[in-house]
Amino acid sequence: MATNSSVDANGMNRDEPVHVNGQEALDGIVADGGVVLVDFHAEWCGPCKMLEPVVKTLAAETDATVAKVDVDENQALASAYGVRGVPTLVLFADGEQVEEVVGAQPEDQLRALIDRHTA
Repeated sequence: MATNSSVDANGMNRDEPVHVNGQEALDGIVADGGVVLVDFHAEWCGPCKMLEPVVKTLAAETDATVAKVDVDENQALASAYGVRGVPTLVLFADGEQVEEVVGAQPEDQLRALIDRHTA
């Protein structure tokens, strides 16, 4: 199992989810390349809260960068990615959107999704 234990060139700890505010911030993370899992969530969302420990584990234990976008604070960003329900998870690989899943997913399913693009 690969372990993500680095601080990137921008000084961000990639062992924890990165909280994203705005299109420019997300574009910068995605442009860094590699695999990026974006969790579009809301504070009031029960399934989002259930997914939170899974997202933290994936950030710590995979080579993917995990980003979190609060849809209430970033409505335009959520709209730009067609988010209609939360949680919605969008996976980017090498700067391109490659997967999207809606609803809370088990850790093993999300880990497999990431692994398909990091091999």
